[in-house]
Amino acid sequence: MEITIELSETDLDHFREVMKKIRDKTTSLAEDEVISQARQLLQDVRDTSAPNFIRERINRLETLIAMLQDKGWGINDEDRQRVLHALSYFADPEDLIPDDIPGLGFLDDAIMIELVTQELQHEISAYRDFLVYRAAEGSRIGTEVAENLERGDWLENRRKQLHSRMRRRRRRGTTGGSTSGSSFSVF
Repeated sequence: MEITIELSETDLDHFREVMKKIRDKTTSLAEDEVISQARQLLQDVRDTSAPNFIRERINRLETLIAMLQDKGWGINDEDRQRVLHALSYFADPEDLIPDDIPGLGFLDDAIMIELVTQELQHEISAYRDFLVYRAAEGSRIGTEVAENLERGDWLENRRKQLHSRMRRRRRRGTTGGSTSGSSFSVF
């Protein structure tokens, strides 16, 4: 059976308000405590027969946790706080739907994760690109060396790729000393 839930902007505002209240309530928690609670939620879901919809979203917590703990990624303070605020919902035992309700207990958690990952989509995408870069470099230069790669290495690699792409495009667009489509070239 498949059930589709459509949330209105009012519904989403309600979830955002709940997130804000919980975030305000959990500001005194240490970072490792917030991460520990998020890891516990991951384990709790794995120990149940939660629907795939919920499992897929809950597993996204791993990426958020990894972003915080990956020394090579070196997340800046502003982004670190955004991710911690996102994880704070999972550090509060009193969420919207009690987790022990079979089939539905983790639904609110899945919805919150969906909201959080949409809000942090650019940071998550960049981090995943960094992981792909590190894995590729691990294959090329060795895993132990690649584990020491940092965000700056990845950014430098991206810069080189962009410059290379610009040069290739320039060469493709140049014929006989003039740019295609133009009879005048200053170069």
